[in-house]
Amino acid sequence: MNPKFGLFVLLLAALAGVAHGAGGPRARDLGVPFDGTPGPLNAVTDVPGVEVGHTTLIAGDGALVVGKGPVRTGVTAVLPRGKHSLDPVFAGWFSLNGNGEMTGTAWLEESGFLEGPVLITNTHSVGTVHDAVIQWRLRHGAPDKEGYSWSLPVVAETWDGYLNDVNGFHVKPDDVFHALDTAHGGAVEEGSVGGGTGMVCNEFKGGIGSASRVLPARRGGYTVGVLVQCNYGQRDQLRIAGVPVGRELPGATIRDDDVGSIIVVVATDAPLISTQLRRVAKRVALGLGRNGSYSGDGSGDIFIAFSTANPGVAGADGVRQVAMLPNDKLNPIFIATVQATEEAVINAMVAAGTMTGINGHTAQGLPHDALRDILRKYHRLTN
Repeated sequence: MNPKFGLFVLLLAALAGVAHGAGGPRARDLGVPFDGTPGPLNAVTDVPGVEVGHTTLIAGDGALVVGKGPVRTGVTAVLPRGKHSLDPVFAGWFSLNGNGEMTGTAWLEESGFLEGPVLITNTHSVGTVHDAVIQWRLRHGAPDKEGYSWSLPVVAETWDGYLNDVNGFHVKPDDVFHALDTAHGGAVEEGSVGGGTGMVCNEFKGGIGSASRVLPARRGGYTVGVLVQCNYGQRDQLRIAGVPVGRELPGATIRDDDVGSIIVVVATDAPLISTQLRRVAKRVALGLGRNGSYSGDGSGDIFIAFSTANPGVAGADGVRQVAMLPNDKLNPIFIATVQATEEAVINAMVAAGTMTGINGHTAQGLPHDALRDILRKYHRLTN
């Protein structure tokens, strides 16, 4: 992304009164109770080697003019071994409801490997992002010994057309390069950032959220991290910590039905192979169910899980030795996935402030004080 354009975007965001996540409180800070033990960052980047990068595009205000804005969109990149590694990882994926897109999954299922990053954007920018990540990978990797280079990237989407000029095709290749090149470990920016910039979750402002769980030493001490781009759900279905928060917060509805989507990326350092990781990806659905999701017909709910263990096993030559947990030792991984998914969604909603987009459409941020009052009413507030 052009640096001057980035400054222009931030200036317009301020002028438009757009609030987005940048170091504010997270769900636990508000006293929301969750099960399990989080990692130091409570983020997908607690899994060693995982990096996350965003490009956030916010510009303009007022009436929709296709091709000109307002713009509320972006790109998020998750790199399993960081941007300086070309080493594939074992992976699996699962579609709970397929009214959405995640490219590259046919080969992922066939080969058992994720080769490269996972990119998440808006529905109508999948093609641009797909082409751009191939260009980026070509810049970072030499052709094979026969002189060929090829790539089937994993690019996923959710629809941000309630707030964003989605048919304006504002995500450009440079935006994809920026998300990849600036990806880093450490804290993950949440809320209205990256691919989650224009997303709506349970009829409140949604976006990017993350969380992690660390297993006890007797269970291997492994880490499970989750990143979500949440854009699904209805207000009256929203539950937080078992409390019917959505019904306690009446307000104007944005959707008549569950026609949003959610993309979930699960990372772990536990030694799992692709069939086991597909089983892990399925457990994401149970975490979403804790928050009230029923995966409606119009919702694209698609999940991918990968393991950073077993480096180098995808090499082309020789016999490879693979480490893996027995299937009957996977339950702690399943539980961690459910818990981290539940929390990641609420982190996204807590971080995402109120945003106004095209034609004055507004997605209200989840009100923090009201949330605390409701949890207190149900004796679920922790502080």
